[in-house]
Amino acid sequence: MTRPAPEVAPGLVVVDKAGGMTSHDVVAKVRRIAGTRKVGHAGTLDPMATGVLVLGVGRATRLLGHLMLTEKAYDATIRLGVSTTTDDAEGEVVATADATTLPPGLVEAELGGQVGDILQVPTAVSAIKVDGKRAYQRVRDGEEVELEARPVTVHELVVHDQRVVGACLDVDVSVRCSSGTYVRAIARDLGAALGVGGHLTALRRTAVGAFDLDTARTLDQLTEHYAPVPIARAARATFPAVDLDDAEAADVRFGRRLARGLDTTTAVFAPDGAFLALYEPAGADAARPVAVFV
Repeated sequence: MTRPAPEVAPGLVVVDKAGGMTSHDVVAKVRRIAGTRKVGHAGTLDPMATGVLVLGVGRATRLLGHLMLTEKAYDATIRLGVSTTTDDAEGEVVATADATTLPPGLVEAELGGQVGDILQVPTAVSAIKVDGKRAYQRVRDGEEVELEARPVTVHELVVHDQRVVGACLDVDVSVRCSSGTYVRAIARDLGAALGVGGHLTALRRTAVGAFDLDTARTLDQLTEHYAPVPIARAARATFPAVDLDDAEAADVRFGRRLARGLDTTTAVFAPDGAFLALYEPAGADAARPVAVFV
């Protein structure tokens, strides 16, 4: 009788994605490196973008949908003076203007208006579904796409440098924002507010939740030394954690409720440190399982 292949050790793989690759390209590569098809990613990066892309391997794929990776950080370059169809350098140019005569301080002032809790219209070339069809596919099919503004939070937006490039002004920024924020839309809206148009020429994601570039590895590095973040460490880094006693751990293994008050979705651990499950509040002094991993 053929025995099933042993399960690959579950964990998170934090990739430093290279430019020109899709997120699916990265998943396919990690499947080969890890020796399993059970690999998924938490959020995507555009092909042009580089930086942190979080993947789950094995049972950790079940963790991806629950990860509290709500805050992300980026380094980006905005080119003022050129508008494109995609709000980045991969699109076709639709308008140009001279951006070299903008008064000092005006860029910082306009970007300041995009900090905080704002309503942002996502870029038309996005994965948002419109009547069951991705917005980017509708654009590719020649359709006009108008997306509704969505609430997002930009925690911090810092200007590091500005330099003239021909008739354009390139602006280097760092952004710390909530999930769902489009940095391309920040560039578009800045250009529109200044009356010269704008788009992204470079985007590097520097952090997703607790995982940053110090944790990330390139695909070449992972090929040489494959070392995922163990699922227990990943859970502790991402969620509030509670260590249980033996009786509570036994209840979790059977998917029972716990007589514990929790404030939010929480990772619970056995006395030996093994990650058992995610639990959520179910009243003042009770918690129920969201996902059990044992």
